[in-house]
Amino acid sequence: MKLVSVNVGLPRNVIWHDETVSTGIFKQPVAGRVALTALNLEGDRQADLTVHGGPNKAVYGYPFEHYALWKRELPERDFPIAVFGENFTTQGMTESSVHIGESFATGSAEFIVTQPRMPCYKLGIRFGSDDMVKLFLLSGRTGFYFAVTQVGEVAAGHTIELIAADPLAVPVSEITRLYIAKKYSAADVNSVRRALQVPALPESWKDYFRSRLADL
Repeated sequence: MKLVSVNVGLPRNVIWHDETVSTGIFKQPVAGRVALTALNLEGDRQADLTVHGGPNKAVYGYPFEHYALWKRELPERDFPIAVFGENFTTQGMTESSVHIGESFATGSAEFIVTQPRMPCYKLGIRFGSDDMVKLFLLSGRTGFYFAVTQVGEVAAGHTIELIAADPLAVPVSEITRLYIAKKYSAADVNSVRRALQVPALPESWKDYFRSRLADL
């Protein structure tokens, strides 16, 4: 596994649907070593801390492999690196192979997978199209958030190493699928109950899944 690109950006004001919106989704690749703190990368900030950022969303990773798929599906659009607002563009890590609670290391930093990304309207701002939000979610190509467990320095080109697996092994893709599923099968219920036991899955996600089980 490899860290293809490290991307940062500060919030900026943009006009969207005749309103001024502050967003940090416009990120750019940076060269050299970058300090990773418990909340973000040096030179990176989130605009709305009520829904973005925080310890459980300190770093957003997105698979480099998805870029070719998006380009094939939407050939009329441009897909420069970091267009999805990711901090880490990764290689060799996908939503089906990465599990909630797995710990990774790159450079001198370590981090743990916490959740998939649920896109908000600001992804539509980045692409200039509200439709992109729905396409992104339905694709299942959501990427994944990390919490930082050891601060350090990271750089593009570094190897990413798996240092600890979670015994329950719930893939990021499974969390996304269960989130958008309209009905749960018996197997789905078992998957949800397994996910509820993963310590790294944030309480907000667990509350959502508990409410879904309560409605069965």
